[in-house]
Amino acid sequence: MSKKFSKRRRPGHLFPTAAEDLKNAQINSRADFSKKQLESSAYRLAFADQEFMLADEQRGMRLMMELNKPEYILRKKNIEHTVVMFGSARTPSPEVMVQAEDSGTFTPAEMAIKRQQAFYYDQARKLAALITERSQCEECPQLHVITGGGPGIMEAANRGACDVGGDSIGLNIVLPHEQYPNPWITPDLCFQFHYFAMRKMHFLLRARALVVFPGGFGTLDEMFEALTLVQTKKIEPMPILVFGKEFWQKLLDLDFLVEQGMISADDKQLFHYVDSADEAWVVIRDSLVD
Repeated sequence: MSKKFSKRRRPGHLFPTAAEDLKNAQINSRADFSKKQLESSAYRLAFADQEFMLADEQRGMRLMMELNKPEYILRKKNIEHTVVMFGSARTPSPEVMVQAEDSGTFTPAEMAIKRQQAFYYDQARKLAALITERSQCEECPQLHVITGGGPGIMEAANRGACDVGGDSIGLNIVLPHEQYPNPWITPDLCFQFHYFAMRKMHFLLRARALVVFPGGFGTLDEMFEALTLVQTKKIEPMPILVFGKEFWQKLLDLDFLVEQGMISADDKQLFHYVDSADEAWVVIRDSLVD
């Protein structure tokens, strides 16, 4: 008996697994006896009771699960170091640019803006390829690109990693208007979140550098949260690369904030402006090489 038991159980696992008991519970629920009791929601195993799991009272548990599930998978995949790439979901891909050029519906000024945005797409794709490929052969840890999982700059970054045969991560979020993962994310590393807070935590848990491409409210939110965490010493300093100096200097007047005493002059050194993928890679590489 003990011999048979030892083969059936993993070492240190005396009790039935949750999966085994879930299966047994499903078999028992088909029995003819005590039908009313078996159909009661109270009788369901707690972890298999969706109504219970989605109740407001279980929010803390759901937050913990959104922390634990990606952590569990990333540990199993031995992913330890990431480079986070943020940017607008509206940045056009080369395929979208061809359609825009052919449509003839945009003014010359609008097309000029789109071409500049398409340049950012190309540079994000190139940088992700550099990060993925070069970190395998240079004297720095293996790096994986991680994005918000959607279109635009996020797609470009996941696509660049895929171009050189590398894995990359996508952290999608459920939105009122459905957000679908871009097709370049490694399927086993494509996650979906309900809570923005847990998604943001996973962006930073393994981050060795952040690259912020031009974007809107979402990009600004992610960028300033990271800057605030470094400024307040809640996380260790890391390279925060802000891509496209001309764009960002038009958008942000940091000298005004210094003048008003809202930030110190030293706070302007928390990030670096970069204007090319090659320049960005050198900064990232140099920060990691002993």
